[in-house]
Amino acid sequence: MAHLFPALKYAFDALEPHIDAFTMETHYYKHHQTTVDNLNKALTGTDGETLSLQELLANVSKYPAARNSAGSHYNHSQYWEILSPDGGGEPTGALAEAINTCFGSFNAMKEKMNAAGLARFGSGWTWLIVKDGKLDVCSTPNQDNPLMDIAEVKGIPVLGIDVWEHAYYIKCQNRRPDYLHAIWNVIDWNVVAGKYNAAL
Repeated sequence: MAHLFPALKYAFDALEPHIDAFTMETHYYKHHQTTVDNLNKALTGTDGETLSLQELLANVSKYPAARNSAGSHYNHSQYWEILSPDGGGEPTGALAEAINTCFGSFNAMKEKMNAAGLARFGSGWTWLIVKDGKLDVCSTPNQDNPLMDIAEVKGIPVLGIDVWEHAYYIKCQNRRPDYLHAIWNVIDWNVVAGKYNAAL
């Protein structure tokens, strides 16, 4: 099956001033579009062509040529999905209760995710995942994610934050903490809650 480039549900400038329009456009077209093209090329002529993206990630050790592209496609697709110009604030309902139970407070969860993002040397992602029915935080290098069979920490992602420099360097230069502080203003907690409920 051909993997498709997802459409954005908002304009490139919709997340201003937290994420600037030029970063969004460059990130979306220059990075994600290239990823999808490379993924389809890497799978051509292999039995990986018949797998869904989730199936491919679960067996990615068998398709090393597709590892980075498959991870990047999944990671970026969920990244665009959990961002919104109407985002920010705090989650409610079952997700809020789970965050309080697992981390003590919403702010404690944010601090743990930011710390994981800052501790990731070089490029990677920081994740809020469901693992064994509970929320946890982890990070992955490069374009890996917790769905991969090679992941150090496995789980179902409900929120992933890109900490590659291309996600923030145009606006924040080398100030990753500024980016990690700002992005919480555009997180769509309704989408994250839907992912959490589906993961359970």
